[in-house]
Amino acid sequence: MALKKNKLKNKAKATTSRHLISDKLPKSPISEQYRTIRTNIQFSSVDKQLRSIMVTSSGPSEGKSTTASNLAVVNAQQGKKVLFVDADLRKPTAHYTFQQDNFKGLTTVLTRQSTLLETIFPTRIPNLDILTSGPIPPNPAELLSSKMMEELLVSAYHEYDVVIFDTPPVLAVTDAQILANQCDGTILVIASGTTDKDSAIKAKELLNSAKAKLLGVVLNMKKQNDSSYYYYYGGK
Repeated sequence: MALKKNKLKNKAKATTSRHLISDKLPKSPISEQYRTIRTNIQFSSVDKQLRSIMVTSSGPSEGKSTTASNLAVVNAQQGKKVLFVDADLRKPTAHYTFQQDNFKGLTTVLTRQSTLLETIFPTRIPNLDILTSGPIPPNPAELLSSKMMEELLVSAYHEYDVVIFDTPPVLAVTDAQILANQCDGTILVIASGTTDKDSAIKAKELLNSAKAKLLGVVLNMKKQNDSSYYYYYGGK
């Protein structure tokens, strides 16, 4: 039993190291690309400071959660006070990535079972706190469109410089469209060689119809011929 527990702990540490490369390997080419995405976001809105950013994808396994969590890390490394929110209430991953329990989180705040400040977890990364998903609810879309979601954002703005949301894929469910209308900006992640062109276009159309402010697209899993690293690109 002890051996099995050790294996699970090692697996969790490996997962965290892989997902939070901007923390583990801050000088790597991949980490530099996350910082480039951060800079592009900052330049995308000159007249208004972006306080809330939503990260989504067209479909599953395109890297949205990895992008969102590393984006939170590089913003915190810049000295901003950051809250990372796992708003994927169907297949949450933040509690694995940051090695936290998930007994309470976003869903318990939205159902008034706990307050935002008592539900947030600090991470070992300076300036970065997380709000895990909490127990998976039967009505994710309704919770995200509730009045309490608006109140949560207002409360978060009082405590944090930037709030970053990880949301479900756009084409799978309506959750991302609902939240996009409440956030200052949205980033769409697509996977090179995997994401179908029509799916990416459809995802963009759905976000536009939800009145999302699309900041750009991150092309994930694009391998350079002259490097063993994977690079991430952001752009309009």
